[in-house]
Amino acid sequence: MNYKPIVILNGEPNSVFLEIFFKALKKKYRSHIILISSIKLLKHYMKKFNFKKNINIIDINNLKKKKLKKNSINLINLDINLNNYKKISPRSNDFIKKSFDTGLKLTQNGFTNKLINGPISKKSFLNKKFPGITEYISSKTKTKKFAMLIFNKKLSVCPITTHVPIKNVPRFINKKNITEKIYLINNFYKKTLGIKPRIGVLGLNPHCESTSKFNEDEKILVPLIKKLSQNGLKLSGPYAADTAFLKNNRSKLDVIVGMYHDQVLTPMKTLFEYDAINITLGLPFVRISPDHGPNEKMIGKNISDPLSLIRAIEFLDKKID
Repeated sequence: MNYKPIVILNGEPNSVFLEIFFKALKKKYRSHIILISSIKLLKHYMKKFNFKKNINIIDINNLKKKKLKKNSINLINLDINLNNYKKISPRSNDFIKKSFDTGLKLTQNGFTNKLINGPISKKSFLNKKFPGITEYISSKTKTKKFAMLIFNKKLSVCPITTHVPIKNVPRFINKKNITEKIYLINNFYKKTLGIKPRIGVLGLNPHCESTSKFNEDEKILVPLIKKLSQNGLKLSGPYAADTAFLKNNRSKLDVIVGMYHDQVLTPMKTLFEYDAINITLGLPFVRISPDHGPNEKMIGKNISDPLSLIRAIEFLDKKID
């Protein structure tokens, strides 16, 4: 079977990405892998980590799968000045933008439907124009309905709001947003994993109770969950967030939908650490990123855990044709 290649964007050049990329390449995959990075940056870190592998330069204007090599680093080279990348700063923005533009071009022309981006400093790159990379890519692809799914085969989570300040969260808790994300999750699981997921919804307020006149859990979540359940979804809740992740409770669910970022990502990372990946649902291709940041303080120490990147490559390699 002729599998489409996995395209991986370097992301922030001043990060642990190339270290974990080299470690991930020690495993075997059925799909070809193409890296979008800089040959200068690549050779710099190959020398630093004493990593030896041939580099196969790929011309984006003359792409042929037969030119891809399994035992080499297939590289689309973006030229950079290494002196500009001593630390995370807006100087990286042009490189990151070109990486995304190049990767998206490969999805638009049908060459691939598998995209991974390395960790990116949202504060530096997005400059408050988007809450996160999920929203940035959705905007670039003109995707109106999208969701962030932090995936593990045992349990996944999805926040209704992503990088939104806590004080602003309630304004996004409405039937439209929640319904769109729940259907994206349900359709993704059915199409990609072949199962109808058991989805649990967390309440916004502690214990799903509120001293305010308007209780979002009672007024929005209870009737919405009832309605969607009647439409054939395996949906339940709202659950109190402080007990939903207990072993006996989470074992009955495939996905937990929370109302805000840390409500679900904190317990998720506590349970699985690096054994999780960030999947953007709703795009015309599958985009994944490792579930961690650039980790500038660990650059060059050769102690970064590659598991999340390995899981991202494995997922695209085994689940996406």
